[in-house]
Amino acid sequence: MSTILTPVPKDPTNVADQFATYIEIISLLRQHCPWDKKQTKETLSPLLLEETYETMEAIERNNYDELRKELGDVLLHIVMQAEIASEEQHFSIVDIIASSAEKLIHRHPHVFGDVVKTTEEEVMGQWEQLKLKEGKKSVLDGVPQSLPSLLRAHRIQEKAASVGFDFSSISDVWAKVLEEIKELEVEIESENTELIEKELGDVLFSLVNIARRKNIHLEAVVQRANNKFIRRFQAIEVIAKEQNTPLESLSLEEMDMLWEKAKLREK
Repeated sequence: MSTILTPVPKDPTNVADQFATYIEIISLLRQHCPWDKKQTKETLSPLLLEETYETMEAIERNNYDELRKELGDVLLHIVMQAEIASEEQHFSIVDIIASSAEKLIHRHPHVFGDVVKTTEEEVMGQWEQLKLKEGKKSVLDGVPQSLPSLLRAHRIQEKAASVGFDFSSISDVWAKVLEEIKELEVEIESENTELIEKELGDVLFSLVNIARRKNIHLEAVVQRANNKFIRRFQAIEVIAKEQNTPLESLSLEEMDMLWEKAKLREK
């Protein structure tokens, strides 16, 4: 098997040259790498999701070295999907870039036209109206069902709010949260699992509304809470091991004392 000549950009500082070289590399991998050759848009789909989550984690950690790497992995999947589509004669990477640029220009008439919009709310409302004119049947179209539930709730509420369907104040949202919690308390007493699930969903949906109004993504907040719990629980395990005490032999009160020690160690 002959060695493939490694593509090199004519000018490493030129974006166009670098991108053209990158596309050439992906094309060569599709032709000559056994693993890359057998991939389809379906087999790559879950990997793209995984890379997206890893990118989000790098952002959460404010780790720019990791962010650069993870964005590269996402770019790899975008170009690979484009290459597969091009092979099947559907569209090319050039088509993707051109249509995206056209859409951005069309949806920003306040930047590339003579429409005057001065606030973020006005811009978002205009964005959704333009999408409806493009053929969307609902303002809520385009929110993927596969999104994590809390993130999906955030996007649904965001889109509804963009056309004015929103509580007038944060105090109104909080009143709704308290109302839903009271309804949940009633159903917990009834021990009707179906109704408890329904009310739990309403409580969570209303809490997302609080987070959205404060520009907080509850999905990320819960992930941080998960990580904090894991960190502290693992610290309890370490402390118990240092004391030569099996964790399962401790009472809840004793484990709670270790929990407080774990919190102090974090500080």
